[in-house]
Amino acid sequence: MKALAQKILAEFDGKVPRTMEELVTLPGVGRKTASCILSQSFGIPAVAVDTHVFRIAHRLGWSKGKTPEKVEEDIKKIVPEKLWGDVNRTMVRFGREICVGGKKPKCWLCPVAKWCAYKQKTEKF
Repeated sequence: MKALAQKILAEFDGKVPRTMEELVTLPGVGRKTASCILSQSFGIPAVAVDTHVFRIAHRLGWSKGKTPEKVEEDIKKIVPEKLWGDVNRTMVRFGREICVGGKKPKCWLCPVAKWCAYKQKTEKF
């Protein structure tokens, strides 16, 4: 935190940068965090890809990308820009409650199960 604050003061005149390229130069800030900052703090369209977004994008067939950057690129092609900021918030909750990790997603609760490309759909026992 100290190094981050020092860099913002020294290199950005005490203001949090407003571009992906500048944000990712800050200590501890990767692409996902930078996307969250852009979207939530500045209202700049960005898609934050975390483990939930990555998993759900693959299960829905939205992406076959092997990196978060490729998944982000694929999502941006199919989700309207005005909704990019909602992707992470929506998918994180969905990924924690319904489309959970492992091989036991709660497909019987899923509102998009009939359109989902995930072949190993589960049933309620």
